Amino acid sequence: MTTQIKDKEAFQRLNFLYQAAHCVLAQNPENVELARFYCHTERMISKRLVLRQDPSVKRTICKKCSSLLISGVTSTVRQKKLRGQRKTVVKCLTCGLTNRFLSNPNYKLWCEQPEALLENQPKTDQDKNPVHQKKLSKEKGSSVKVTDEKKQVS
Repeated sequence: MTTQIKDKEAFQRLNFLYQAAHCVLAQNPENVELARFYCHTERMISKRLVLRQDPSVKRTICKKCSSLLISGVTSTVRQKKLRGQRKTVVKCLTCGLTNRFLSNPNYKLWCEQPEALLENQPKTDQDKNPVHQKKLSKEKGSSVKVTDEKKQVS
């Protein structure tokens, strides 16, 4: 079974811009402005087309100045213990914005949890309602047998 990805060309364009920003900084670390332009263009395209980017990509782009956050080149990365928890602190060298990420190896993002998948969502009461099932069967043109099983409590 093949699944079609909506806006496949747009995701390819976003991927190209992200990779281009990395290549520009890898060749010459002084080309920060060109990398910022690529990342800013990528963010604007994803906002305009309402496309969700992977959290690993979003965490490597500064939310304030759209700079690509590469450790030692455009950002500093430190491990700190704040309020009893270890956190990774990423500071953008262009604008000074700091991001704090929890350093818990057992932590999972919402998109990685099984409850986030649509297939694992519980059925609604409307789908279990026999009247609704009869309406659906009439719309589909097939018959669905609805039986009521009563359990006796002893």
